[in-house]
Amino acid sequence: MSPRRPHRPQAAGARTGARTVSEAAPRSGTVVESYGRRVIVRADETGERLACKLRGRRLEVVAGDRVVLQPESAHEGAWLVQDRLPRRNVLLRTDSRGLDESIAANLDQLGVVVAPRPNCDPFIVDRYFAGAGYAGIPPLLILNKEDLLGGADDGGPDFGFVEIYRRIGIPVEQVSAKKGTGLERLIERLRGKRTLLAGQSGVGKSSLTNALCGDAWRATSELSTGSGEGRHTTVASAIVQLAWGELADSPGVRDYAPPVVDAKDVQAGFVEIAERAAGCRFQDCLHVREPQCAVQAAVATGEIDPRRHESYQRLLNLNRQLDEKRGWRA
Repeated sequence: MSPRRPHRPQAAGARTGARTVSEAAPRSGTVVESYGRRVIVRADETGERLACKLRGRRLEVVAGDRVVLQPESAHEGAWLVQDRLPRRNVLLRTDSRGLDESIAANLDQLGVVVAPRPNCDPFIVDRYFAGAGYAGIPPLLILNKEDLLGGADDGGPDFGFVEIYRRIGIPVEQVSAKKGTGLERLIERLRGKRTLLAGQSGVGKSSLTNALCGDAWRATSELSTGSGEGRHTTVASAIVQLAWGELADSPGVRDYAPPVVDAKDVQAGFVEIAERAAGCRFQDCLHVREPQCAVQAAVATGEIDPRRHESYQRLLNLNRQLDEKRGWRA
């Protein structure tokens, strides 16, 4: 008879039905704040905010991304972002090296904020709307500080370009975050949507965000700072959930460049140009100096605003320069 083997107790969680930390069920959620390799995720089941690390160096997420979480085996109660779920869309920008950077994902609307002071650059507004067009994100123009508006004849800024956006179908809302005027009408425009607010530094975007979100936004900022996640670092973008929708914020910028695309696709960021491109003689027409160009003809008759056409040409040149910097090929 062979000797009986000694009994060895089973490890806790092994074959007993109990789960170890590493075997716990995965969770899903939405990234609501991003700080490089650390993010805050709003859990689907409970709505709680979880401070998480990203697993692996290649995983990249931004506010708005849907993600899958796994518990971190080394620390009970800590979570890792295991994977990023497919995106509906993502708003991109291009850095000085010609490389793409994600700003926010799964957006329903991009609200570009402008103001009479500091002086607004409509060419930057066009580039924001082009980036939204590439991503398939509906645009919205928000004119803040309407109380400072004055006619160009009175020495005030010329905001005639705003009417051009209305003419091509981009909705425009005028508000004053300082005085609170126009906010109810703007909220109706934002209702039921996740809207990213973007714009140049100094246009009052932060004041507008605070006016729309109130204590909800301040509580989000204080929680992030108190947890140490937001200290000594810049958040790429953040999302706050409100009774009427979701508002995403991104840092103010001096300039914005949309992602590099094939030259013939730059027109996709200018709806009035894209609509008339089918009438050009050549399918690869860039609407600059080509013969029998329907777009140039529309500019000559005033159907397309000359400044918008100039803006398109500027972006075409910028796209080419950034393309050369990164060695991009279609």
